Amino acid sequence: MKPLLRLWPIALVNKLVSFQQTIKRQGWWILLFVIGMIIPLCQLSPSYASGTFKDVPDNYWAQPCITKLAQQNIIRGYPDGSFKPNAPITRAEFAALLLKAFPSAPQVRTDKKFVDVPTNYWANQAIRNADKTGFLAGYPGRVFRPKQNIPRVQALVSLASGLKYQPVNPSVETLKEAFTDATAIPNYAQNAIAAATENQIVVNRPNVKQFKPNQQASRAEVAAFLCQATQTTGLIPNQYIAKVEPPTAASTEAELRGVWLTNIDSEVLLSTTAVTDSLEKLKELNFNTVYPTVWNWGYTLYPSQVAKRVVGLEARISTELEKDLFDPKKGVQGGRDVLKEIVEVGHDNGLRVIPWFEFGFKAPSYSELAKRHPDWLTQTKDGVKTQTTKGLEPEDERLQEIVWLNPFKPEVQQFIQDLVIEVVNNYDVDGIQFDDHFGLPVTFGYDDFTVELYKKEHQGKSPPTDPKDEEWVRWRANKITDFLTKLFRAVKDSVEDSNNDVIISLSPNPQRFSYQFFLADWATWEQRGLVEELIVQIYRDNFSTFISELDKTEVKRARSHIPVGIGILSGLRTRLVPVSQIQRQVDAVRLRGFAGVSFFFYETLLNMSDEPASERERGFEVMFPEFVKAPDIEDWKKSN
Repeated sequence: MKPLLRLWPIALVNKLVSFQQTIKRQGWWILLFVIGMIIPLCQLSPSYASGTFKDVPDNYWAQPCITKLAQQNIIRGYPDGSFKPNAPITRAEFAALLLKAFPSAPQVRTDKKFVDVPTNYWANQAIRNADKTGFLAGYPGRVFRPKQNIPRVQALVSLASGLKYQPVNPSVETLKEAFTDATAIPNYAQNAIAAATENQIVVNRPNVKQFKPNQQASRAEVAAFLCQATQTTGLIPNQYIAKVEPPTAASTEAELRGVWLTNIDSEVLLSTTAVTDSLEKLKELNFNTVYPTVWNWGYTLYPSQVAKRVVGLEARISTELEKDLFDPKKGVQGGRDVLKEIVEVGHDNGLRVIPWFEFGFKAPSYSELAKRHPDWLTQTKDGVKTQTTKGLEPEDERLQEIVWLNPFKPEVQQFIQDLVIEVVNNYDVDGIQFDDHFGLPVTFGYDDFTVELYKKEHQGKSPPTDPKDEEWVRWRANKITDFLTKLFRAVKDSVEDSNNDVIISLSPNPQRFSYQFFLADWATWEQRGLVEELIVQIYRDNFSTFISELDKTEVKRARSHIPVGIGILSGLRTRLVPVSQIQRQVDAVRLRGFAGVSFFFYETLLNMSDEPASERERGFEVMFPEFVKAPDIEDWKKSN
C-alpha cells in the first residue's frame, strides 16, 4: 500500500511535466483537456484524506475511530476512496502507524539496522523508530520481516511495550477472567496482554471474550487498538472492549469522591438555593467531599476581616472576569456567608467541606490587593511584574493580566497565614487545600527584597540570570517549603485546643510540572509530613498519558504514606468530556488502588456537555452506586 501511495502523486506530476512541450506547441486547448482529466482524480482526495471512506459506512462498528484517526493523518485510505477495513496490515505498515500515533515516544534502545530493511525502503525510518522506542522488535539475526502480516497478539504486545504498561494484578488471573481462549496466548505475551487488558486497549469483535491471539490483525482492529490507546473514549462500542472489573464501592470501605466548586463558568455559589440544590444533588450521586474556592482573583469568597483590613473588601463572589455575565456584587447581598452555608448544608448531607485557596500567591493586576500593596509583588529579571495568562481554559479568549505576591516576604506570608487561620478558626471545616499556586512561576523572584535575601545567604553573590538555574530553582523552592512548614504548624496549633481534625490537602499538577514551572516541590512536602491528602490533577484526554502519570515514582511513594486521589477533568466550557472517558479514568484509578478521585468542576458533572444530563447522571450512578466515607489518613497508614 505505502509505495503506491507515495508514487501515485509523483506519477501524476511526471505526466504534467511531459505535457509541457506539447502545450507550448499545440495551444491552450490541450491545457484545458489536461485540467479536465485531473479534476476527477482530485475528487478522490476527500475520501483519501478527510476520513470518509466508501467502504466504511456510518453504521460500521469502527467508523468513528477510523474517521478520527484519518482526520489526524494517523491512518490513510487508498486512492480509490476505500479503506479496506478487513484487510491485514504488515509489520512495516504497523510501524508507520506507530510513528504517526506516538511521534514523541522516548528512545529506550540503541538504533540499529535490519538486514531485510534496505536504507531506501519506504518504511525504513518508521521501522527503526519503532524498534528504538520499544514498540516493536526484530527476530534473531537482525531480521524484521517488514512484509509479514502482523497478528493481533503482536500488535497489542507492541502497544503495551511501547507505552510501558505493566500489569497491576497477576497476569494469569487477569487473562483467565477476560478471555475464554486465554491458554492460547503465548507465554512471552501474557504480561503485556494482561496490562493491555487492564488499560482497556484490547478490542475483540464480535465476541469480546475471544482474544484470537494468532489471527491476523485487520486494519479496522489496529485502528481500534490505536483509538483505545490514544483517543478519548466513545469511539469504539463498549461491548467490544475487553475489561477486567476494577474494585467497586461495594468492595471498599472508603473512597474519595470529591468535586471542586468554583465561581467561574458556574452559578453554584451565587445563591443559597444554588448551594443547597447542588450539595443535595452530590449527596444523591454518593459524593462525599467538596472543595469550594474561598480565595481567588484577589478576594475572599467569605466575609473576612483579614481581607477587609488588607484589601478593603471583606467578600466577593463574582469577578471582573465575569462582569459581562454577573453583577460583581451578586452573591453577597445582605451579608450572605457562602462558606457558612456550604459547611452547614454539606455536613447535613454527609459531605466533607475542605475550602480551596485556589489562587495562592496569584492575583489580577487590577485587584485592590495589587493596587494597595505594590511592594508585595515580585518580578522577572527584566523588571516585569505582570504575567498575561488565559482563563481556566486553554481556548479561553478572556486574557488576564496576573501579578504574583512575593512568597518570600514576611508580610505576604503573614497575610496568607491569617486568611487560612481565619477560616480554620471561624468555620467547622474538615481541612484546607492549596494547589500549584502555592508557589511561584519560575521566571519570577528578581524583586529587590528577594535579590537581597539571596545575596545575604550567598556571600553577596546575585541570583543567576537564568531563572531555571538548578541552584536558584532549589533555593526558591526551599523557601516556599519553609513557609508551608510554618503554616502547617500554625494550623495544627490553632485547632489543637478545639480538637477539630483539620487536614492539609494539596491538589497540584504532576511533580515535574509543579516544581519546574511553579517551584512547588510537593514530593518533598509530602515526605516531610506537610500534606495529609494529595490529589494529583491529571487533566488528560490521551489515555496513555493519563496512565503514565498514575505510575510515576513520586505518586506511588506518596500512596504509601497518605491518601492519594486523582483529579479528573469532567469538562470545561470549551472542552467537553464524555462520561465514558470519565468512567475509564475512574476505572484506571481504582485498579491501581488509589484513594479515589475528585472532579473539576461541579458544573460539568451533569451540564456543559453534548450528552443529556440524564445520561451523565446515570454514568455517575454506575460509578458510585452507594455511599462510602472518604479515606482517613490514620486508617490509610494502617492499611498501607
